Amino acid sequence: MTNSVRTSTAAETARPEPGTGQGWPDGTGPGGADDSTICDVDVIRVSGGARLEGRVHVVGAKNSALKLMAAALLAPGRSVITNVPRITDIAIMAEVLRRLGCAVSFADDEGADGGDDGPPRSCSVTIDVPTDPGTEADYDLVRRLRASICVLGPLLARRGYVRVAHPGGDAIGSRGLDMHVAGLARMGAEISGEHGFVIASAPRGLHGATIWLDFPSVGATENLVMAAVLARGVTEIDNAAREPEIVDICEMLTQMGARIDGAGTSMLRIEGVPELRPVRHATVGDRIVAGTWAFAAAMTRGDVTVTGADPAFLEIALDKLVSAGCLVETRPDAFRVQLDRRPSAVDVVTLPFPGFATDLLPMAIGLASVSEGASLVTENIFDGRFMFVNEMARLGADIKTDGHHAVVRGRERLSSAPVRATDIRAGAGLVIAGLCADGVTEVSHVHHVDRGYPDFIADLRSLGVEVERATAPEEPAFTL
Repeated sequence: MTNSVRTSTAAETARPEPGTGQGWPDGTGPGGADDSTICDVDVIRVSGGARLEGRVHVVGAKNSALKLMAAALLAPGRSVITNVPRITDIAIMAEVLRRLGCAVSFADDEGADGGDDGPPRSCSVTIDVPTDPGTEADYDLVRRLRASICVLGPLLARRGYVRVAHPGGDAIGSRGLDMHVAGLARMGAEISGEHGFVIASAPRGLHGATIWLDFPSVGATENLVMAAVLARGVTEIDNAAREPEIVDICEMLTQMGARIDGAGTSMLRIEGVPELRPVRHATVGDRIVAGTWAFAAAMTRGDVTVTGADPAFLEIALDKLVSAGCLVETRPDAFRVQLDRRPSAVDVVTLPFPGFATDLLPMAIGLASVSEGASLVTENIFDGRFMFVNEMARLGADIKTDGHHAVVRGRERLSSAPVRATDIRAGAGLVIAGLCADGVTEVSHVHHVDRGYPDFIADLRSLGVEVERATAPEEPAFTL
């Protein structure tokens, strides 16, 4: 490694330093919500040529755990959510809840594995919700975590008023709140916007309504379900999202006393109840992290077993890997992907669940970049998902984009280069693409990866990869 990069130890790099003392139970970060807890100058340096072999365990889904934490707001008292990934976004959501008056604490999950002999990568989150939680989610937190908009529905249902900053999150295109707002308005909410905030009020309470979603938005479905469970009467949501994370939140709400029919289908029927009770609930396994390792196995012509996630949630993705030449074996909570030759080109179209997940598109493009033949990849969910393609081109990938289509012509091998992560999944995809490049690839802005992959470095090492996390030198300042 070069002398210009300071290499950090596993203990230093697995998580940021604690901020306000409200991080993980062992005192490691992220703690609180200070921007200093995320290191923008960190890089991942990965050596190409490794064939991934071994077993990796997947913990709870970030995209579910964040919404389960918000759902806890619906019932005063103590709720406990287990199998929660130890990632930055969870700490930010915890701080959102604290500022709403909740007491939030973390404890290690029993039997959870820790990477690099560190603390377990999953934890239990205990949330003590007051009788009258706060009604405002501040910009300084919401701008860093788009999922924090999901407090809108439960707070409106509980308090009749909420003021939430317009969200930020990944820079992968326009993701408006129109369907959230329109659905809540159908339920009797008065909604306005000013100074970057969404303000919703329902002084007489919410009422049941029939709601049609123009698109099966996961976020809108979650917010509307959480609002409807305490509304008067019956709410029907047509063209609802069907993702496993939707089923997970509906299962938790049902445990809390909600009356929900149709979870996992495009038609949800919610009969409102006067109150809910706190519960203990385990987060569903992360299908996106599991899918990431599946594609990594195929790209490196490896042999990887993934546990902790239901392969039924990855049916389309695993079918694509079979078409690419992989041998895929499945059981209810695990699967194995093997490939001993160059993958064959396959076409991919992202669609709402049960279609091919948009979050796996960077991995699909990575696979296409080293496959034999040309692949057509179509993105139908986020208009900015191809932002990372320029970084793949720096690695030598042959990719031509036109609107929401990309034509990828595979190469036998990629070429190492410094690249920049543009979002969570692109960051992971670039690291894995580096495994298929000659030399050492350096991926910067890896704080994005921290937001979705607990102990990513440790998992790579356990599968035989030569990889390190380091802090790059400060860039010189230029003045006129």
